[in-house]
Amino acid sequence: MYVDGMFTDGWMRRFAASVSATETELTALDQAAGDGDFGTNLTAGLDATLRFLGDPPTGPSDPAAPLRAAATAFLDEVGGTSGPLFGLLFHELAVAAADAGAELTVSALAAGAGGGLSAIRRVGEAAPGDKTLVDALAPACGALRSCDRKGDPRVALARAALASWEGVRNTAGLRARRGRASYVGERASGVPDPGAVGIALLFSSSAESVTSLAPHLAEPTAVAR
Repeated sequence: MYVDGMFTDGWMRRFAASVSATETELTALDQAAGDGDFGTNLTAGLDATLRFLGDPPTGPSDPAAPLRAAATAFLDEVGGTSGPLFGLLFHELAVAAADAGAELTVSALAAGAGGGLSAIRRVGEAAPGDKTLVDALAPACGALRSCDRKGDPRVALARAALASWEGVRNTAGLRARRGRASYVGERASGVPDPGAVGIALLFSSSAESVTSLAPHLAEPTAVAR
């Protein structure tokens, strides 16, 4: 099925709904592992994104435009650490989507997410294992790279979402070496990284809005064979 700007516009709106629904949980996580403003900052960026998006498109449209709107909102409207980092990811996704043309592709998603990861690592000097959003974004990028480049982008994003939530759960057992959580020491022990949660919410929102973090933070139940 054709995947264009109507899809990316809906994706950004669902991401905004996910963050709105889970802002209290995000704040609680960041109060334990940081300075408590992550949920507020993410909400501010997405409120600005919705203003820039305007009314939803009623027909085929540019898939890069909603991603570009999110990049502008986060880079220009949000302070702290989260704004620039999410802004860089949206910028790279928008550039890759624009290069792909009228239809969003798996190749564009993989290139955009990978470019975002590289930019975030360069700016934030974080690596996998440092207990940052990189620990969710890196496995999501790996999942996108493993997908059929000519396949359905929605399937690729669903796989990226699963990989990113696994990365989120893994951060609970890590000791923070970068970001605000690195200053609170043992207080952040056992707490998933809020930035990583934000990345997982982004990928999950490609399909539907998330109403609660709890089911995603719990370890998946093993399937009997």
